[in-house]
Amino acid sequence: MASFPLESALAIGLGANLCSSYGSPESTLRWIAPRLSELLVDWGDAHARDVRCSSFLTTQPIGGPPGQDAYCNAVLLLTRVQRPPSELAALELLEHLQRLELSCGRDRQREQRWGPRPLDLDLLFWGELRLEHSRLVLPHPRMHLRSFVLKPLLLAMEGTHPPCW
Repeated sequence: MASFPLESALAIGLGANLCSSYGSPESTLRWIAPRLSELLVDWGDAHARDVRCSSFLTTQPIGGPPGQDAYCNAVLLLTRVQRPPSELAALELLEHLQRLELSCGRDRQREQRWGPRPLDLDLLFWGELRLEHSRLVLPHPRMHLRSFVLKPLLLAMEGTHPPCW
């Protein structure tokens, strides 16, 4: 399926189920995806052609408070990261992701765990990097249990559809 070495790939899960200043959850993901792609290319010393994005999927929330709206989910895959994987680099990327979340109105201090949010960006994996840090665990510890991550990840790996933005 993948025509690239997974040991140099990096994946980010995108999700939202609240409106942001950029509109509906899907509009927010459509707004953030090209900006995230640009950030990843610059940060990872990659080429724009190395970025793949899945289509958007509507999924029901798992866990968290009852009565949440459905989520819009996608995965952005950087197929060839030139930057060597390391704890320091992964935490730096996490900072960039959290700044993007903040720009869309996410308030990590006030939200409930697995509650509604205007944007959620999760670093899913970076090659074979294994990390157990208080702020970040890689690969994502529940990725294999979540079809809302696995299905768009497989779509991004196939790379057979146009970019999601």
